[in-house]
Order: sequence, then C-alpha cells, then structure tokens
Amino acid sequence: MTQSITVLGSTGSIGVNTLDVIAQHPEKYSIFALTGNRQLEKLASQCLEHNARYAVVNDADSAHQLTAMIVEKNAATEVLYGEQALEEVAADSQVDMVMAAIVGAAGLVPTLSAIKADKKVLLANKESLVMAGSIFMQALNRSEARLLPIDSEHNAIFQCLPNRYRHGDQSAVSKLILSASGGPFRTWTMQQMEAATPEQACAHPNWHMGSKISVDSASMMNKGLELIEARWLFDTPVDRIEIIVHPQSIIHSLVQYVDGSVIAQMGNPDMRTPIAHGLAWPERIDSGVPELDLCEIAKLSFEQPDRQRFPCLELAYHAASTGGDAPTVLNAANEVAVDAFLNRRIGFTQIAKVVEETLSQFSFSEPESLQAVQYSDARARAVSSSLIGQL
Repeated sequence: MTQSITVLGSTGSIGVNTLDVIAQHPEKYSIFALTGNRQLEKLASQCLEHNARYAVVNDADSAHQLTAMIVEKNAATEVLYGEQALEEVAADSQVDMVMAAIVGAAGLVPTLSAIKADKKVLLANKESLVMAGSIFMQALNRSEARLLPIDSEHNAIFQCLPNRYRHGDQSAVSKLILSASGGPFRTWTMQQMEAATPEQACAHPNWHMGSKISVDSASMMNKGLELIEARWLFDTPVDRIEIIVHPQSIIHSLVQYVDGSVIAQMGNPDMRTPIAHGLAWPERIDSGVPELDLCEIAKLSFEQPDRQRFPCLELAYHAASTGGDAPTVLNAANEVAVDAFLNRRIGFTQIAKVVEETLSQFSFSEPESLQAVQYSDARARAVSSSLIGQL
C-alpha cells in the first residue's frame, strides 16, 4: 500500500525536491495535500501533476485565485485556506506522513498538529524547535509520532548515531560536529559585506535554496539556528556541539565518540538525499542524486568559523546558552531583519545589529505554553520592526 503524504510548503525548495523524490516512487507514495503561499501557479501545477486531494493557501483571495487556476488545469483538488486548514491537512486520519517544510515561524503550529496526531513527521522547519524546543519535544514525547530530521546536517547526525544514542543515552558520544559551507561571503571582509546585495547573498556556492535560508547561510545565522535545533533533537548540551566550516559541503556532519572514533555522513550537496532517507526510513530508496566521486572532488578542507565577521553565529550561541525564550526572540528578529534586507531597507551587516539590539531589550524566561511562545515572537517582531524603521 502507498503512504499518503501532506507536504507543508510544497512550492519551496524542500517541497519541490520532496515531490521530485516522491514522483520517482509512485508505487510507494501518494499526495494527500499540498500547501503554499504566494506561488499559486506553481502550486496549481503541482496539484495537477501529483493528483493532490487538497491544496491550502493563506487567505480567501489566494484560494479564489488558486481555484480558478485548478479549474483551468482540470485538476480535481479542493482548495482550502487559513491556519486551521493547515492544521487539518497535517493531522488528517488519512495522512501517514507530513513533510514540514514551511519556512519560518509559520510552520510551528501545523507541525505541532502533525506531532499531536501521531504522524511520521519529516522536519525541515528548524524554526519549530528554535522557537519552542521544550514545548515541541514535550508534545513529541507524549505522542506516538516519529520525528525524522531533514536538514542535511541533522539528518547526517541521525545517520551517524546508533539508535540507543539518539534519545538521551549519549554516554559514548563526545560531541556533535555540524558542518557549514561558510556561504557566499566566507572569504569576504566586513567592508565588502557592508555593500553586499540580496542577489549576492542568495548566490550560494553549493546549494540551491530559497531566499530566506540563503541569506541565513550567508550570515551564518542558519548554522546558529541549526545549533539550537540539534540541542533539542539530540538532547545534547550546547557546549558539546561544535561548528566547523567545510567549503565543499560533502561531509554533512559528524559524531565524535569518547574512544576517539569520528563517524561522518557524506554525499553530494543535494537535499534529495536526506529527503529520501526520511521518506523511506528505516529502509533506503533511490533519491535521484548522482553517486559521490571522491577522486573528482580530490580535496576536503576545514576551518574554524569567524564569529567576528559573522556575528549572527555568536548571537545564536548566546541565545542557545541563555535558553528560555531567547531563541524565540532571536529567530523572530532575524526573520524580520532578513525580510528587510531582501527588500533593500537595510544593509546585510545590519541584520546582526537588528537581532543584537532586539535581544538586548528583553528579559528572558521559559515559556510555559504555545501562546507564550507566540507572544514573545510577536513582541520581538514589533521591536525589530521599530528598530528597522529607525535605521
């Protein structure tokens, strides 16, 4: 029997790659629902190609437009809209698996709905754990859901950890090592980065990603968010998680053990590899990714990240160590600042300044509910928006 899948964020880069892998295995997987935001024509085409039962968009106007496109394409998809609809298609009893690939804070609530409904959840939305790590993991522990990391770094660590070390028992693990490409500005000076354009920030040397995550990679905030995600996923203290820069993006992450052994997961920089791993786990399927040719690559190099040139990484370490709702504020301020940069309202190096100043205006505490997380998120967005207005 095929497994029925909802793809949250199907028009983004993770969603597109997920549908590519699924299309290679029609005997194994079928699409229940697809969700998107602004790329309505693309979403309509996906619904037709994958015979989606439902499509979900943000608002009534988008739903009206998408319905017209779907009728024109002779697709049989029913269009829904709003946050409640997102939760419903993530938790529906007919769904076996949910790909959580909505970018940013918007992905938190539907991903939690899938967890509470005991689904197999493929987590590509790192912000869910950054914003609400404690609440998210409590919900997971109370459920029968299976959570599989899809970020290439966390998927690599998952593959390098034997099952008994994945959930709490890490007596044999010395540290987790997250690899970072260094992004497009790895060798740039601060002066060069001050004049960087959105186009330059989005021109990643190894990966094809959406604009927001590309800017996060350029600032190395993405690696900071991954640090916080790893802390929750693998129940590991921040001081036992190391970040190294690996420009070739061939080694996706490593686990070092107390006996001196280091196990790494390697592969071409293509998100279809971790997506295929998550879809098929505990089995393996063909992802469509070319085999790795180490002789062609010839050289793998490593270096320490420069936290002075990339202050977003230092801010993420600080938020992770502080705990409470500090990561929530960090993430919210960064989302607002990155959006302002992409819309040319602030410069690239001002992203870190907005995040730092926003963090400085908060006293942090442990959020006891999802509503408390959302309140901290909203406050941080208001503060950072005000700061951007002043800049």
